[in-house]
Amino acid sequence: MEDNKLFSEFPPIPTEKWEEVIVKDLKGADYDKKLVWHTIEGFNVKPYYRAEDLEGLEYLDSNPGQAPYTRGKHTGDNVWDVRQDILVADPTETNRVALDAVERGATSLGLCAKGIKNIDDMATLLHGIYIDAVKVNFVCSDDYLGLLKTYVDYAKREGYDTAKLEGSTDFDMFRYALNHGRFHRGEDGDIAAAKALVEYAHEVLPKFRVLGVSGSQLHNAGANIVQELGFALAAANELVARLVEAGCKMEHVARSLVLNVGVGSTYFMEIAKIRAARLLWSKIVEQYKPECDCPHKLYINATTSSWNQSIYDPYVNMLRSTTEAMSSAVAGADSISVLPFDNAYKEADDFGYRIARNQQLLLKEESYLDKIVDPSAGSYYIENLTDQIAQGAWQHFLKVEEAGGMCKALRAGLVQDEVEETARRRDMEIATRRTTILGTNQYPNLLEKMGEKIMSDTSDVSDMSDEIRTLRPYRGAEAFERLRLATERAAHRPKVFLLTYGNLTMRKARAGFATNFFGVAGYEIVDNPGFATSDEGAKAALESGADIVVLCSSDDEYAELTEPVCRALKGKVKSLVLAGYPKEMVDTYRSYGIDEFIHVKTNALDCLTQFNKTLLD
Repeated sequence: MEDNKLFSEFPPIPTEKWEEVIVKDLKGADYDKKLVWHTIEGFNVKPYYRAEDLEGLEYLDSNPGQAPYTRGKHTGDNVWDVRQDILVADPTETNRVALDAVERGATSLGLCAKGIKNIDDMATLLHGIYIDAVKVNFVCSDDYLGLLKTYVDYAKREGYDTAKLEGSTDFDMFRYALNHGRFHRGEDGDIAAAKALVEYAHEVLPKFRVLGVSGSQLHNAGANIVQELGFALAAANELVARLVEAGCKMEHVARSLVLNVGVGSTYFMEIAKIRAARLLWSKIVEQYKPECDCPHKLYINATTSSWNQSIYDPYVNMLRSTTEAMSSAVAGADSISVLPFDNAYKEADDFGYRIARNQQLLLKEESYLDKIVDPSAGSYYIENLTDQIAQGAWQHFLKVEEAGGMCKALRAGLVQDEVEETARRRDMEIATRRTTILGTNQYPNLLEKMGEKIMSDTSDVSDMSDEIRTLRPYRGAEAFERLRLATERAAHRPKVFLLTYGNLTMRKARAGFATNFFGVAGYEIVDNPGFATSDEGAKAALESGADIVVLCSSDDEYAELTEPVCRALKGKVKSLVLAGYPKEMVDTYRSYGIDEFIHVKTNALDCLTQFNKTLLD
């Protein structure tokens, strides 16, 4: 009652009044351009949200542990598995890393099964690991049923009760098809293999989840959030439908599933994505009329993004993956795997594993994110995003259903077309630097050299097949990295001279812009405090031996600077560039000898590629 009295002194302000104040403060600036975020998914994210934005959202009445499980399965805490993926084929080395990971806080292990041929190999892989206390997740096997039988034989030999062992395999027929251009055993053969896995696990390893659906694969190929979620859930639904048709119980199939999602750096949207995944899965499961509530409880494994990792300024990857892990934890993911920060250019070592693991441990032990269930609940912003993502993902789910299911959608190229189109749009945003990859296409470390540090190509290589078009995982930074690596490996490193003149504020701003622009290609930058005359600047530019001279001044002062500088330098340096775009004078300045104008709308990737062709060949 006291609270009500307090708030009654502050009458509610209608949205119209807030909007009036905002428009006034904008002083004529475009509201939409200044304050509305237009996402790659097609959402228009407003600058603020109010209670009225949540009207009609039925799931808001549910609590944690209640259908539709938008708020998660847990009621008392938000504990998740700290998973360490160790993708090393040698069982002995994998075991060494795994033992260290468990000793230092990992509660779940992703173990490469390529080197497991028999029970002795399994014993080597799991030596010293208490598999009733640590979840074991097998990846990269050609025969998961045989692998599980070997695992069970080992577990029984060591005296474990297999009914209590937890873990998973990453059997995923759709991921395989998108990587290799075909189904591993043929479409029907893969369904039969999935059926055998579900039935065997139900009898012997009931707490093992043996089927995976990979949204992370789509994420790392450039898909947006609603594409990743909608297509992944469509794949999961097809598995359930086909396996039920083949004679499996729906409850057994649903309990066998793991949804693997990739988590990027759009912090609040990634929180909303995981919450929306649970909401939509519950909606899908309802149609099968399960005998119990368990199938509604989707198991989600979240892995930090490889798409946004960079080779240059690699320690920034730690910041990226920290926010990604935090999104996953806040959203209530069941397990989280943080990729080593240097995963883009080398195989993980003890330091990379340790940092990746400790990022999660800090979120638990020092930030207490494991104590509170769904802390984002009730946020007008996040609840609205959850609803928008759910609706957008559902439209993609329906597209696949209308195409006849995931197998037919893959054969028709529906999924690939949509993801590749989004990837092209993302690439253009990176090329024009509307999307920033820190240290790569913006704000480079000019002194950094990474060519000699690249120890391995960690990108997935897809097979080619006429049956199903493959989908290539890649990193958004790759194109700019190729530019800079080419510069590093060239016999001559291009030199850029900044001819600064006139207005102090403008020349410094444009010199900074030019430094940033050419720095991302690895060029040597020669900055200057400013020249008193155009002749003085031109003379210094010639003496520097620069390949490129960039004029840095104000638009007004370019009128007096450009012609004499071009007259003095044209034909004596390889390129003359002007920082800015004085639209009315562009043709005139080109006639003087300016080759290029660099500004915020320049396609930096295309421009720098042309400079590399000219200067490095």
